[in-house]
Amino acid sequence: MNYIWKEWKESIRSKGLWLSLGIIIIVSLLMLSRSSGLGFDQGFYILLINLFEGLIYFIPILCLFLGAFSIFQEKEQKTLVMLLTRQESTLSFLLKKSIAIQAVLLVPIFIWFFIYLIPLKVSFVVDFSHYFLFVVALIGFMLVFTQIGVFIGSISRSRMQITGIAVVVWFYFFFLHDFMLLSILPTITHDNVQLFSVAYFLNPIQAVRMFLESGLGLYSFGNMSRLLESFMWLSPPVFFGINLLFWMGISFTLAVLLHRKEGFE
Repeated sequence: MNYIWKEWKESIRSKGLWLSLGIIIIVSLLMLSRSSGLGFDQGFYILLINLFEGLIYFIPILCLFLGAFSIFQEKEQKTLVMLLTRQESTLSFLLKKSIAIQAVLLVPIFIWFFIYLIPLKVSFVVDFSHYFLFVVALIGFMLVFTQIGVFIGSISRSRMQITGIAVVVWFYFFFLHDFMLLSILPTITHDNVQLFSVAYFLNPIQAVRMFLESGLGLYSFGNMSRLLESFMWLSPPVFFGINLLFWMGISFTLAVLLHRKEGFE
């Protein structure tokens, strides 16, 4: 709890959290105003998809920076050394710090999307289960990239290094990963389609997009071809859950191991 309170006070003084929250609020309201002319029944689903596609482009880079700079700030202000000399282990510090960063970032976002229900309810017929699915998808997406940001901050020695690594990570997941898969697409057969599926859903963007769009009923898996059945050998929620656990687990593990190697210099 002390870590969460400390993180919250630091976030209040800094501009990063408020800038991120402000961008999300502005985009949400702009999407709502643009969708006001849509049908009262179906406009809700169109708005959710458009809003998700709008947020998905800049939320990763914001989460990467917020997670990374929060960890780096502990090094920069020399508070990290003080924490570790009070019999705080590297594992314990990064675990508590990660929980604090996630809580401080996600709670305001969750509160905003709870408030956002008010104008939605006025403008459209709201399906609360589908709206909850949208919020879960967005929060899971933010959890992954914030945790990757924690890893970046734990291995970086300067703010410029954080910026460079964060941009490279963002570029990889948004462009390079899919480009690499497209280049090998002609070689995909029934024998290797499951391996291709694993590579495809390792991208958090694709995993969360499939989870949300299938949950909203945009895709039907009732009459799939044999190749598509082999590709979707697990359900979208399972792919999403595995992706979430994989990236958060590997990011945290590497942060602990490489942080120790750095010696917290």
